[in-house]
Amino acid sequence: MDPQRSSVVPPFGGGNNTIRAAIMVVVMIVFSGYLFLWVMIPTNPYRLHWLPEIREQTTSTYFGTIQGATYLMFAFPILFIAVLGCVYVHLGKKSIDNHTKGEINGNNNNHRLAIWKRPMIIKGLGVVTRIEVALFIMFIALLIWSFGTYMRINFATITPNSAANKGQLVWEVKLDRTSDWLAIVGNIAFVFLFFPVTRGSSVLPLFGLTSEGSVKYHIWLGHVVMTLFTAHSFGYVVYWASVRKLHKLLEWKKTGFSAIAGELSLVAGLILWATTFPRIRRKMFEVFFYTHHMYIPFVVFFIFHVGINYASMMLPGFFLFVIDRYLRFLQSRSNVRLLSARVLPCQAVELNFSKTTGLSYTPTSTIFLNIPSISKMQWHPFTVSSSSSLESDKLSVIIKGEGKWSNKLYQLLSSSIDRLDVSTEGPYGPASTDFLRHELLVMVSGGSGVTPFISIIRELIYRSENLKCKTPEILLITSFKNSNDLTMLDLILPLCGAPPEFPNLDLKIEAYVTREKAAPPKEQENTKIRTVWLKPNPSDAPISPILGPNSYLWLGAIISSSFIIYLIFIGILTRYTIYPVDHNTNKICSTSSRALLHMLFLCIGIFIAATSAFLTNKSRSAREITSQIQHMEGATPQASPNSSFYCNADRELESLPQQSISQLINLHYGERPDLKRVLFERKESSVGVLVCGPKKMRHEVANICSSSLAANLHFESISFGW
Repeated sequence: MDPQRSSVVPPFGGGNNTIRAAIMVVVMIVFSGYLFLWVMIPTNPYRLHWLPEIREQTTSTYFGTIQGATYLMFAFPILFIAVLGCVYVHLGKKSIDNHTKGEINGNNNNHRLAIWKRPMIIKGLGVVTRIEVALFIMFIALLIWSFGTYMRINFATITPNSAANKGQLVWEVKLDRTSDWLAIVGNIAFVFLFFPVTRGSSVLPLFGLTSEGSVKYHIWLGHVVMTLFTAHSFGYVVYWASVRKLHKLLEWKKTGFSAIAGELSLVAGLILWATTFPRIRRKMFEVFFYTHHMYIPFVVFFIFHVGINYASMMLPGFFLFVIDRYLRFLQSRSNVRLLSARVLPCQAVELNFSKTTGLSYTPTSTIFLNIPSISKMQWHPFTVSSSSSLESDKLSVIIKGEGKWSNKLYQLLSSSIDRLDVSTEGPYGPASTDFLRHELLVMVSGGSGVTPFISIIRELIYRSENLKCKTPEILLITSFKNSNDLTMLDLILPLCGAPPEFPNLDLKIEAYVTREKAAPPKEQENTKIRTVWLKPNPSDAPISPILGPNSYLWLGAIISSSFIIYLIFIGILTRYTIYPVDHNTNKICSTSSRALLHMLFLCIGIFIAATSAFLTNKSRSAREITSQIQHMEGATPQASPNSSFYCNADRELESLPQQSISQLINLHYGERPDLKRVLFERKESSVGVLVCGPKKMRHEVANICSSSLAANLHFESISFGW
């Protein structure tokens, strides 16, 4: 390796790092107070002293007796954290990535944290880190604490005499109370349910998380929510049957809790829940996809059931999710500019899109694609295989034909096709990556699991050859079923933009073909990669950040301004419509009507703020997009797919990647990699181990890295198998 290459990034962004550190301190203080509040909610000090006093101080003719206190305690802290998170992530994007040799040498300082990040395999949870296990246990402890405290305090007041005064038995009163507490405890999980699936979240990056990596938390929370809500409903059915009040199942009260709304919410939730289990989700993805839209009636009827005063405790999660969902809707309304596709003989394709130079993303990012000619409704996530550093105006996605949707796409691109309408959402990814802090990167993949590692390799090629920075050694261990699949390795280099050689990058590839004993005869080899050049419409635009290069600052403005707009509308509604009739009694005005108006005004606030931000940034980026489209039109071949131009392009553009990459590949036929031997033999002080592939492979690597003999192995699993 070149000794002249820089191993230390110049000190830059120190001021930004100081501000980010201060923001993180404030966030942790606010979030700790927020969690402490949830711990104290079931206790007498909170119920008898704190809550009445806060409500008394916040009662007004604009927000009533309950709403103001709920906003102050439960909505404002999380939204404040979300806005601070926008500033935090924005400053992080402006700072130079400082994962350098200095960090490698200082890695021992984080030894304790590394121990907590070691993987574990737990039945029902899969591969998790010790930190995740600890947090999961603490969260379950919070639920148990809350339920136990409710029982201890309330059961003490239930006596035979008090039950007789209600004309009921003691067990019936206890069942009534228990069913109520089950729902209250379920609401704690419900509060956090939507945070992991808010793809453009500013909250998740604060804690080093991404939406794709946090899907498992959403699944865990969803199971907890539906278990407790179902138990709550079943308990009340038994209770009402016992006290001969089954008619209450058909009640929709003007004020207070509405049973029918709760039942409708539960039915929607059960339909959604039934299709989330792995066997159904993986074998019938379309069923899972469409039924998951039942979250809309689930949430709407939940709010009708409990009323807006109580539902406001869950407001931040709903609110941030709706903002994100609307921004995704705006981004997906236009077609993007698909320039070309590389069609592989192994039922895989690489789609190459035009993007604006202002769109940057990190390796292992994902993007969601919709192709109306295949399905107008379905959106599928795929790993971005390109590097925004190496390919400033291109974005690439590799798709392996492993299902109905992807097989149809392969068939389309294998036929004579001039253009393809595609819409996108994203890309989404980690705010930063840690792969540069290691001395060695061991990347283990199976089949199409190699695609996220292609983005890492391209990024490291750019850093080693263009920036002359020191980069870790790379050992790619990849397994394929058939020799045709080896052509996926030819996609490591892009069509253009990569240097012909990269001597400064220490890259080794161990490729295993498990179902063939030897290399096929040359006359039987089918390694031809066909490049298909497409003709985008003039209206097709390059992929661009929905809110421009300063997207997180704009997101912070949307969050704060839309909530202020919502509060203004609600304040006017309450002061001049509800208060003159209700006088803060909450017993006259319809609970459902108030809930409906609150949901309407919330959506109006989001619509006004997000649309304004979107249109402002759209007009600003129009000039750049127009200039880039004109440039691409001059560079895109204007010939039919059957012309000799394409044949020559195939030969010229594909020969260089195949020649340069093939020299780095060591092929093994008829065997599987001995991962335990390979990983235990690595003696570097810091080895990053990334795995993406089948469940069995991920578990095998996790077991190896969890060993006490593997203190130098730092595990990370990349899984997009929903």
